[in-house]
Amino acid sequence: MTLGEVEGLVEDGIDLLQELLQIRSPSGAEGAAVDHLVTWMRRHGFDAQCDEAGNAVGVLQDVGGDQRSTLAHVQAGRAETRELVLLGHIDTVAGYPPVVRRDERLYGRGAVDAKGPLAAFATAAVLAGARPGWRIVVVGAVEEEAATSKGARAIARSLRPDMVVIGEPTGWQKVALGYKGRLLAELTVARPMSHRAGPEASAPERAIAYWNSVTGSLAQLNAGRERIWDQVQGTLCGFASSDDGLEETAHLQLGFRLPLHVTPEQLKERLRDLANGHRLAFHGEETAFRTEKNTPLVRAFLGAVRDQGGDPGFVVKTGTSDMNVVGPVWRCPIVAYGPGDSALDHTPEEHVELAEWRAGVAVLVEVIRRATSVTL
Repeated sequence: MTLGEVEGLVEDGIDLLQELLQIRSPSGAEGAAVDHLVTWMRRHGFDAQCDEAGNAVGVLQDVGGDQRSTLAHVQAGRAETRELVLLGHIDTVAGYPPVVRRDERLYGRGAVDAKGPLAAFATAAVLAGARPGWRIVVVGAVEEEAATSKGARAIARSLRPDMVVIGEPTGWQKVALGYKGRLLAELTVARPMSHRAGPEASAPERAIAYWNSVTGSLAQLNAGRERIWDQVQGTLCGFASSDDGLEETAHLQLGFRLPLHVTPEQLKERLRDLANGHRLAFHGEETAFRTEKNTPLVRAFLGAVRDQGGDPGFVVKTGTSDMNVVGPVWRCPIVAYGPGDSALDHTPEEHVELAEWRAGVAVLVEVIRRATSVTL
């Protein structure tokens, strides 16, 4: 492939990213974006389709001169061929700032989280080409931003990869080795109406008292743990109250990020103990996950970043990702990687520096080449 062809494909990848940003795809409504990515991948030599869960799935494979294989072969898990999965997500949170390319920055919802990494995956796979003895599978998963993680759960059942890269913003020089767990809770306080001048605490007051008791309990639980990664983080996500003249209610929405040593079940027990009979409901449960440093995949990233003049490093994330879903199932070398500044996630100013995006693509191309050259 000539330098001009490489540069042309990289610019084509930037066009793909801009087109994906222009297609709104909040969790649960990703169909148009999935179709667009599938079409792009087919045009660039993938065997690509939308799977039963709604994910975009593209496969590159060298099979006797034909660089494509069927998705059915991938799902059959043929033992003689190894598999590298590049698992990004194509959904975004709501809120749609204008899509603008300005001063070598590309603005738009998903530029960082995480259509930017996903477009980099697809572009890098094309540039690396089919690899002898390997399948390269690019996935644009649905509902990552929702608590359901529908796309990742379906892929976890259908594929059995040898190595996995999760598409999340880490900056082009770093890889993420772990993500905290999650628990979402809803508290409902209900009581008969009484006069506001009376001695009884109102439903809103009781709800706030519960939140205060939770924050106090978390402070005790986190005592002596200096790193945020090792702490249980609690957030009051929503509050509402109402009455119908006979009964008043207050409703709290709570979110918790969990370290490796605290499971969702352990935190649920603590929250119930504080509830004083008020109704609690839970969802969005994910256990924290951390992978190993000493793997062929990690070494491929370290070498690839250095080749591009970077200083490679590691991070662990306080949020969750599809790594929490697939990591415990697949139990293979896995990292998260993607160009973009995660501080811009979900913000009105979300954008990616195109120089960083290009560097990320170059790193991924070299990672694919190195990772598919090792003996597992």
